[in-house]
Amino acid sequence: MKAFTIELANPRGFCAGVDRAITIVERALQQFGAPIYVRHEVVHNRYVVNDLKEKGAVFVDELHEVPDGSAVIFSAHGVARRIQDEARNRGLRVLDATCPLVTKVHTEVSRYGREGKSVILVGHGGHPEVEGTMGQALGPVELVENVEDVDALHVDPGTALAYVTQTTLSVDDTARILGRLRERFPGIEGPRRDDICYATQNRQDAVRKIAVRCDVVFVVGSITSSNSNRLRELAEHAGTNAFLIDGGEDIDDHMLGDARRVGVTAGASAPETLVDGVIRELQSRGGVLPAPSAPMDEGVAFSLPVELRYDV
Repeated sequence: MKAFTIELANPRGFCAGVDRAITIVERALQQFGAPIYVRHEVVHNRYVVNDLKEKGAVFVDELHEVPDGSAVIFSAHGVARRIQDEARNRGLRVLDATCPLVTKVHTEVSRYGREGKSVILVGHGGHPEVEGTMGQALGPVELVENVEDVDALHVDPGTALAYVTQTTLSVDDTARILGRLRERFPGIEGPRRDDICYATQNRQDAVRKIAVRCDVVFVVGSITSSNSNRLRELAEHAGTNAFLIDGGEDIDDHMLGDARRVGVTAGASAPETLVDGVIRELQSRGGVLPAPSAPMDEGVAFSLPVELRYDV
């Protein structure tokens, strides 16, 4: 067995928005009892979702699956205005686990619509966050996924434009897209601060640092997780073999090859227990972790809905 070094990225794993969403489901189960209904996966991680199912959460695709008089939780990715209206009209008890940074984007989209601006949304089609954001628009909204989409946009002369972005995109790719948007439409308006969230930015910076030193990088996260996929892509762009895995059980000898240094990170919806499992698996294959490190405290926390706080 050939020894190799394990290097951990930091920060990694849970962000404040994911931590808040999971806590909302767990406290709702404690306070109201099972079942608690959740529209869509509260966060994009198979382990987390299965754990919450075992505790009594019931995940549904649409609100018509939620019985009258029940409590329903909206996922961290946010929902369209029509979903909010439907829940209100049915009298469901709504607990909103939408990440506050996603809510910020929703607010921007709504404001631009009230101001008569057409909105360009930079994001990945089909992602729940994108669907929710487009569903919050009060006016025209167009989705672009890459620079080519920007070049293909048809905008009538004199149209007032604004842009927003999905919060979990590649920072580098988004910069290129926004740069092209500003070239084509010099008068386009955007948010005062980048919509890409702090956790996405920090985890991308961290994986860049280890990728240039490592032969292989494992990103712990589910395939449905946008930010986890971006971490894998960034490691690959650094010239490193990179794999997106759900846990240590996904690792095989082919992935490791003759690696002398192996990096490990985790997407914002992956719990540290999965990282621990990956480390144990790597150690069983000859990996040496010189300096264990707990996930970095990024100094960000979001408050819970009032009805779930213990201090009120």
